[in-house]
Amino acid sequence: MSDETHDDGGFDPDSFPTISSADASLPGTLELGVFSLSLSVADLAASVEFYGKLGFVPTGGDAESGWVILKNGETTLGLFHGMFERNMLTFNPGLTPRMERIEQFTDIRELQRSLEASGLSVDSAIEPGSTGPGSLTLIDPDGNPILIDQFF
Repeated sequence: MSDETHDDGGFDPDSFPTISSADASLPGTLELGVFSLSLSVADLAASVEFYGKLGFVPTGGDAESGWVILKNGETTLGLFHGMFERNMLTFNPGLTPRMERIEQFTDIRELQRSLEASGLSVDSAIEPGSTGPGSLTLIDPDGNPILIDQFF
């Protein structure tokens, strides 16, 4: 599907406000970006309605394609119908919880190198030599999938 005809439901990282760098005062040793929970749902409309009652509002997505992004304050949920087998932890390098783009952030390729150097096994890796958007997945010791997804 071409970019001209793809409806991303208003999710356009290029339109997000920009900040120069992540908050260095926050704890952590690896800059993974904003965290969200990606939920595999059986009925997208019922899930949107349920989480709406918890105060979440749609901020992006494409319900016809089976996904909606919800926010409540700085908390983000992604609802996905028919896209993932299980719920997963999701990190988006270069974004803050306030949906701000970070000008200088740790690129996903550098994150992959760091994860592999620490002995972690990456299930789906990024093409060597690539630039821009990319994603990788890994599984924690309890079998929970983790997606690191860079949009730009």
